Amino acid sequence: MPRIKLQRFAENANRPDIIEPGKENFGRLAGNWAADFFHNAQPLVLEVGCGKGEYTVGLAQQHPEQNFLGLDIKGERIWRGSTRAEALGLSNVGFLRILAHQLADHFAPGELSEIWITFPDPRPRDRDIKRRLTAPRFLDLYQRLLAPSGVAQLKTDSEGLYDYTLEVLAARPGATIEVATRDLYAETDPAFAAAQAIQTHFEGKYRAVGVPIKYVRFRLG
Repeated sequence: MPRIKLQRFAENANRPDIIEPGKENFGRLAGNWAADFFHNAQPLVLEVGCGKGEYTVGLAQQHPEQNFLGLDIKGERIWRGSTRAEALGLSNVGFLRILAHQLADHFAPGELSEIWITFPDPRPRDRDIKRRLTAPRFLDLYQRLLAPSGVAQLKTDSEGLYDYTLEVLAARPGATIEVATRDLYAETDPAFAAAQAIQTHFEGKYRAVGVPIKYVRFRLG
């Protein structure tokens, strides 16, 4: 393993804004993230598959009245998000290093006010359908962890994942699609303003080559 990765992993182990295996509070914060981790009573927003943390940190900058957690399994990516948050002096953002299917081990039912799924791997092969982050088993998890008024949002460059998500939601009892579009940045309706407010590096690259960004905001009932 490259020395720089080892150095970053060592830094992660000492950063209070990163929760990962081996730390004393790992797996012990379910139901108490606001009080024990953020030390306030603000609503908790989760980004599933946060990568380098661009979106998590961007949301935390825009909404100091809320708490934000970025979830990813890659320690080096989380290091980058944590480094940016620290440079900006943000206290309402943290990172959790786990796999998405482990969510129920780390959050209490109804603990999340909002979930963002930003540019996940579309898993285009049929054998990987269950691994898509909008597959029914993941929607079951999100529904359990979201508050009754909670909302989930997907941004993707993948036409296939977007269509699949709409199909799954349409077939799901109690689920409602609030807004959806195949070209987010062509929309002028204020209903899309929040999703347009942050553009990641990869979003910029997709748009530069003419790939429209798909977006859907939904509730799971």
